[in-house]
Amino acid sequence: MNRRTLATYALTIFIIYLVWYGLSSLLGSSVLPNPFFVFARGFSEIGAYTFWQHVEASSFRILAGLFIAFVTAVPLGLFLGSNPRFDRLFSPLIYLGYPVPKVVLLPIVFVLFGLGDTGKIVLITMIIFFQLLITTRDAARTIDTEVIYSLKSLGGKRFDFYWHVVWPVSLPGIFTSLRIVTGTAVAVLFFVESIATNRGLGFYIIDSWGRADYSTMFVGIIALSVIGIVLYETFDLLERRFCKWKSA
Repeated sequence: MNRRTLATYALTIFIIYLVWYGLSSLLGSSVLPNPFFVFARGFSEIGAYTFWQHVEASSFRILAGLFIAFVTAVPLGLFLGSNPRFDRLFSPLIYLGYPVPKVVLLPIVFVLFGLGDTGKIVLITMIIFFQLLITTRDAARTIDTEVIYSLKSLGGKRFDFYWHVVWPVSLPGIFTSLRIVTGTAVAVLFFVESIATNRGLGFYIIDSWGRADYSTMFVGIIALSVIGIVLYETFDLLERRFCKWKSA
């Protein structure tokens, strides 16, 4: 993260603080707590072991979901995007599966995989799988046929085709998709953690809301947002690291 990005974040946080403070003064602290009290509550919560248990549970679930979706969707997307014959074969299945709202399958997922971490990770994976798959497939489709012919004329094998052509061409699109699904994964994480669990930031937020402890509730919202920001910036950093040729 460079200085310009840090300065942008600092300015954005300052503006949000001013707007938050103004709305809190206008609506009253009982509806929207003063940001000063929220930050003070946050500092006290940081020192509590139970708070970090919630952060650990949420981090594990979202990272596991992203990892499983990545190792399954990306290779399949690369294969389909670079093989028109198989792409035509599987396209109807993708077109039928993607529009289905996976959230409505939550009861079935919980029945099959339980109410613990496994069921929550499976639902997160299901929702972001198709987003990664379609973006990766579409990125792999952009490969020029002349590049393929050039590789074959140089004696390139199938592995060389995927490693030196398909993977580099698709990588920027994959990182873009990862940044997009980060927001989706955080939203789904909050939803699944608000049901039948006692660990995770989703539970932490809902529990605080139920007790009308709005300062603590906002601490949980900020913590969940920080997880999303860290993941987003991590993927952005990895793109700059592994796609230097793109900026060049």
